[in-house]
Amino acid sequence: MAGNHIKPILQALFVTFLWSTSFIIIKWGLIEIPPVTFAGLRYIIAFFCFLPFILRKKYVNEIRALSGMQLQKLILLGIVFYTFTQGSQFLGLSLLPSVAVSLMLNFTPLVVALFGIAFLNEKPTVMQWFGSAVFILGILIYFLPLTFAGNYSTGLVVMIFGVAANAGAALIGRDINRNKNISPLVVTFISMGIGALILLLAGLSLNGIPVISLKTWFYLLWLASVNTALAFTIWNLTLRTLTAVESSIINGTMLIQIAVLAWFFLGETITLKEGAGLLIAAAGVVLVQIKRK
Repeated sequence: MAGNHIKPILQALFVTFLWSTSFIIIKWGLIEIPPVTFAGLRYIIAFFCFLPFILRKKYVNEIRALSGMQLQKLILLGIVFYTFTQGSQFLGLSLLPSVAVSLMLNFTPLVVALFGIAFLNEKPTVMQWFGSAVFILGILIYFLPLTFAGNYSTGLVVMIFGVAANAGAALIGRDINRNKNISPLVVTFISMGIGALILLLAGLSLNGIPVISLKTWFYLLWLASVNTALAFTIWNLTLRTLTAVESSIINGTMLIQIAVLAWFFLGETITLKEGAGLLIAAAGVVLVQIKRK
């Protein structure tokens, strides 16, 4: 593993831990707030959290100096990563069991790898391909066989779209950040603002204004400031070094973290088969980070 990869890998793992805790908090918040509105509120509050920092002269000048092509890419990232990806995940969790949503999202690395070769000219090494395969094998061992109850066809369609959007967002984000000519704060601020506004307007138009308790407002503020504003800025920073496949695999470790957090906070037990699947998936994460000299 290259030495200059250790720091961004640790940063990316820290971010995925924050996002894993979000999974539990979101489940609590969905009791009161419809999914699309919840996603929009989370990201629009996070957007405003950036204002005290983005109004510094350095960043104002950077935003003014952005080219038309750069702005187009940031707007596209906002729509794909926030409106489509995050919106579909929130909606998917309201339509499908969390097991099904997590399983489908963890096929994202394979989609990223295939399209990353074509659009980013980033070819995974043999070891990284092997690590990706091991990771997916662990996921399958953990989740299969799946058991569904009720009508879930709409949810499956939503999550197929969500997986495609998630992969597209990884490629767009890597394409923007690998050039290192836009600061992570500006990338996050502009893309999040665009995506969050569309989400919030869609949610309010569909479901109206929700009644939110003080406890749920606390969930929203925590998700927006720590798990979103801080986490996404660090994530964009790691994309300057990590490839799209590496980032997606690290993002996939959320499955393992969520299982542990759910066991600790929600009392959900892990069977022997599930534990074996988690260990195999973790091994795949390690293998994909091994870089050829």
